[in-house]
Amino acid sequence: MTVEQSHDPGACKRVDEGITRVFQLLGKRWTGQIVAVLVGQPANFAALRRAIPGLSERMLSDRLSELGAAGLVVREVDEGPPLRVSYRLTEAGAALEPALKELGQWATDHLPGSTPCTETPVE
Repeated sequence: MTVEQSHDPGACKRVDEGITRVFQLLGKRWTGQIVAVLVGQPANFAALRRAIPGLSERMLSDRLSELGAAGLVVREVDEGPPLRVSYRLTEAGAALEPALKELGQWATDHLPGSTPCTETPVE
């Protein structure tokens, strides 16, 4: 026996275009964590890797490139010596801080298994 379902396309709720664009970028694995680390202060590549357990060098490099292309992160080179490369949030990236804090608090309040971080902050 087959059950036919009628579907009224007008009844579908469309997801806000802005929300869709945000999650296309920040919804990728590791991207939100990278931005969250950089909210505190600029960081070099190694510090970002240490701050986010399980993040590979290649994935970090890819995500930093994507965040740079989106205008959220900028790569800065200090010629030294020694040569130092760091990453920092642009004004647009830094503007994410209140939203990230709200999402973090929501997760603490509503997601089971949330545990506070016990490691020391990244330099």
